[in-house]
This record gives sequence, structure tokens and C-alpha cells, in this order.
Amino acid sequence: MQVIRDIQSFPELSHAVVTSGTFDGVHVGHQKIIQQLIKRTRETNGQSVVITYWPHPRLVLNPSGPPVQLLCTIDERIAYLSHYPIDYLLLIPFTRAFAALNSREYVQQILLDTIRTKELVIGYDHRFGKNREGSFAYLQQHAATFGFVIEEIPAQDIDAVTVSSTKIRHALEKGDIKTASAYLGHPYSLTGKVVHGKKLGRTIGYPTANVAVSEDYKLIPGQGIYAVRVQVKDKIWGGMLSIGTNPTVGGTQQTIEVHIFEFDEDIYEQTITLYFVGYIRPEEHFASLDELKEKLATDQTMVLALLKAD
Repeated sequence: MQVIRDIQSFPELSHAVVTSGTFDGVHVGHQKIIQQLIKRTRETNGQSVVITYWPHPRLVLNPSGPPVQLLCTIDERIAYLSHYPIDYLLLIPFTRAFAALNSREYVQQILLDTIRTKELVIGYDHRFGKNREGSFAYLQQHAATFGFVIEEIPAQDIDAVTVSSTKIRHALEKGDIKTASAYLGHPYSLTGKVVHGKKLGRTIGYPTANVAVSEDYKLIPGQGIYAVRVQVKDKIWGGMLSIGTNPTVGGTQQTIEVHIFEFDEDIYEQTITLYFVGYIRPEEHFASLDELKEKLATDQTMVLALLKAD
């Protein structure tokens, strides 16, 4: 997959089969669209093109509004899309000027002038142009003028319950990893740098790596204890993750701490990735560190069982 960040350098293609969207999470609904894109590309001996945008529109159009909680960073989005045999990923900078393009200008400047689209594959709820005015109905109405074939993937073909990034966010906020993973089609992940913490875990036999997620728009699942897999460099380890404020020791700030099983390397300042496997329990306040230690031993047994079954 060739990633193109400058629309001026987009190559001339013989038969561009195109889809577009924010693809937050690249969930199973998105995957249905991508699979149809690839199918049509092969049937027409064409070239597949995925258009996506960055930053997220709300980060540009309403920066002072409610916090944006995204399922993946732009690097993660590119990595997920690269798993598919897509020929070109066009990454368009989302600016206020771009947002001001009406639907006709968007089609002309992006789909026609830049990509020379021959076929467009879109999801049933796809919107585009200023104020999201463009739709499948608009494209159908002007198909003859635009000169490309338009295919809509209906909701029932994407998923019987209609997968959406919003539903996945709600599941993660509740700690419902099973539902989130089913809708995503892959494990939810967090990537961050290991930073120094209070080092209280090592005093009760559960040393942890404190993970600082640098992108404040990245959704952090609900507080609690989780079974995770931990990628350190090119190796995967099992781990027990805590997201919370550590109320037993009077904590007030949320932290993300992972105890990596059978691991004793110094990884401060290194970047690691956490892949969520399952939810164990909510965060609790214990009367003493001894009670906490006893509970963690029970948690570890449950985490190891989940990891083994995964």
C-alpha cells in the first residue's frame, strides 16, 4: 500500500476504484466496505484507492468542544489498512478550507480531478462535503454527469446490528472488551511510553510499567483490571493491566499500569503496546496493601486463564 499525503502527487490511474471515510478503528463494518472495494478492483483489473482524512474533523471544526475520543491514531489507522491489499491510501489534511468544499466541489476536485474515479464504493451512511450535505442519493442523481459507477453497501450487509465506532466506544467505556473486539474484528490497543511512577507495585510483588499515552484524543477504556498482551519491541508477553486512580494508596490521577508476567527488563522511556484480551473487575478500594495483594493474586489467576483461552 502506497501512502500519499500530497494530492498533487497522486498518480494517474487506468481504473480507480475508490472508497473514502474516517475509518476510525477500521472495524468490521469498514472491513466489509474494503473487501468489496478489493473485489471490484480485481474484477475490473483496476487500482484500489482509500481516501481518509487527518486530523479528525471535530479536532479542527470544534477544538473547544467535548473531548474527541478516537479508537485509533492516524498511525494505527494506516497500519490496520495496510493489512489489506489496497494499492493507494490518500491521506488528505482536514482543514477549514477543505471542510468548506461543498459536495459538488468535493466530487470535482478530489474524486474527478485528483483520482479520476471510475467506481466509488461507499457505506450506507457515507456523507461528504460542507455540513455533510453530500450523500448516496446525491451521487446517484448526478451519476451520469460525474461519469463513474456508484455502489452503496447497505446497512444489512455491513452487520445485522449495524456496527459503528460509537457502539465500540460505548463498549470500551464500560470495559466490555468482548463486544468491542467482536465489532472491531481485532483487539483494541493502546500504545505509549513507559514512564516513572510511584513504584508501589514492586513493594507487594507486582511491579508495573506505567504507560503514558501521548495522544489525548485516544480513547482509554473504563477503569478496572484487564487481561492484556504486551508488545515490547518485537516480542509479545502476557500482562495484567490496571486503569484507575489507585484509591487504596490515596491516588487521585488516573494511571495505566501493566504487570508483565515473567518479565524483569528495564524498559523506561521505551514505547510498548497493550492489546486488550478481557475484563476482570472494576477498580476497588482496599483497607490495606495486604488485602490488595491478595486480590491481585486472584486477578492474576483469572488473567492467565483468559490469556490461555484466547
